[in-house]
Amino acid sequence: MKINNPIITIVFLLFFVASYSQKKPVGTKSKKNPPNVIFIIADDLGYTDLGTYGSDFYETPNLDNLANTAVKFTSGYSNCPVCSPSRASFQTGKYPVNTGITDWIKGRKAENGTTSNDRWIVPDTEYDMKLSEITIAEALQNKGYKTAFLGKWHLGETEAFWPENQGYDINIGGWSAGGPHTVNGSKAYFSPYGNPRLKDGPAGEYLPERLTNEAIAILKSQTDKPLFMCLSYYLVHTKLEAKDEDIAIFKQKREKVGITEAQEFVNSAPWMATASGNGKSYKERIKQGNPTYSAMIKALDDNVGRLINHLKQSGTYDNTLIIFVSDNGGLATAEGSSTSNLPLAKGKGWMYEGGIRVPFIIKPPQCNKGKVIDTPVSGVDFFPTILDYATSSSPAAPIDGLNLKSILETSNGGQDRPLFWHYPHYSNQGGNPSSAVRLGDFKLIHDLELDDYALYNLKSDIGETKNLATTMPEKVNELKAMLNNWIVKTYDKKLEPNPKWNRSDLK
Repeated sequence: MKINNPIITIVFLLFFVASYSQKKPVGTKSKKNPPNVIFIIADDLGYTDLGTYGSDFYETPNLDNLANTAVKFTSGYSNCPVCSPSRASFQTGKYPVNTGITDWIKGRKAENGTTSNDRWIVPDTEYDMKLSEITIAEALQNKGYKTAFLGKWHLGETEAFWPENQGYDINIGGWSAGGPHTVNGSKAYFSPYGNPRLKDGPAGEYLPERLTNEAIAILKSQTDKPLFMCLSYYLVHTKLEAKDEDIAIFKQKREKVGITEAQEFVNSAPWMATASGNGKSYKERIKQGNPTYSAMIKALDDNVGRLINHLKQSGTYDNTLIIFVSDNGGLATAEGSSTSNLPLAKGKGWMYEGGIRVPFIIKPPQCNKGKVIDTPVSGVDFFPTILDYATSSSPAAPIDGLNLKSILETSNGGQDRPLFWHYPHYSNQGGNPSSAVRLGDFKLIHDLELDDYALYNLKSDIGETKNLATTMPEKVNELKAMLNNWIVKTYDKKLEPNPKWNRSDLK
């Protein structure tokens, strides 16, 4: 067929060239840009503090939507019931016993000494995350990533150990403090902050909003390299502070629901009489409803929502790996008892589920369909998972974590493996020094204070109400041997008897 019309000829040629240019040689693959990675860490956020995990009082629509369109783990764990050890595990992929940071920095022993209420003199903990550790930021930095840290660090007493010396190109707010600073005129969650790594904003500026503003600004400016951002909100750590208008919302909700203080707390429970670590009175929250805490959760949710909206509007959401997790369970038994973790037992500072089971959400790149997985996973697993998604590589040095990519992208829940905990310290929340192992449905807790073992079937008893140790001695012996062998291989410090111990009621 002869074409005489020059316009038709030009159109035909353009179509032919375009079609040809789209063809690729056999065996070649389209090169994908490495994904951005945003690792969001909440502080002291309880397992049931999100609507998607069971709260009927707090309001978390943005985090609920993230969980419902990503991968929500229902058996996700922190690696310690207090903050610094878990945070070191997030950064290194190692259990706390392998970083040396086994208590919050500097720990109750350094803060209060060994008191007559302590049966044991507990081991010391490291006060800094060693510079010899390879952090996830350093691993990604070496692969061409720009790295940024924002918010709570709490992994070093001096600036030699702060984020800028641990693989982060940018550090906004990361220093020694474990919570918002409240000395020399600083106002914790409101500017002035008293933070040497965060310039004060206008008077009254709210810290969560400031950190989100900084995060969005970094995302806007970082276009030449893939970005790894660790956004570590101080929320919802005490001191409890929120915006007045948000507090008012939950005061009204509390009144409408009819919550009273008598419904919220238990002031007398068997554990309170035998909690030997502090020798002080306790109260355990059994119903969520604190208006200020609720408002802080709202602020966390609002600001995660702002961040996600920016990613979607900028067109980068699909090619972003997003992780959301808490560093330990919610504060339920002391220091104001901010939240209730029911049906989980206890909370921060305890080896029960309320102290270590946490919200655990991962949105892989290109993920837009939700999935719920009950496979037990823990904070050490983030390092190898991030590294694989970002660089298709594995850690250069041995770590304790498992790459979760295959679990995230298939229906295969993976094989059972033991998860371990060792917290040889008295907590500020009433918990005794303790260790634990979970394998499959069963969890064994070793109370080091009393040298007592408790066994629970978490599938049928998530609240750890039925101790099966006497009825299942073979399972106890199996898990006991596994736990003790692990500790012998990884930790050589011992608890020593305290000659000043004066709790004859516990003998």
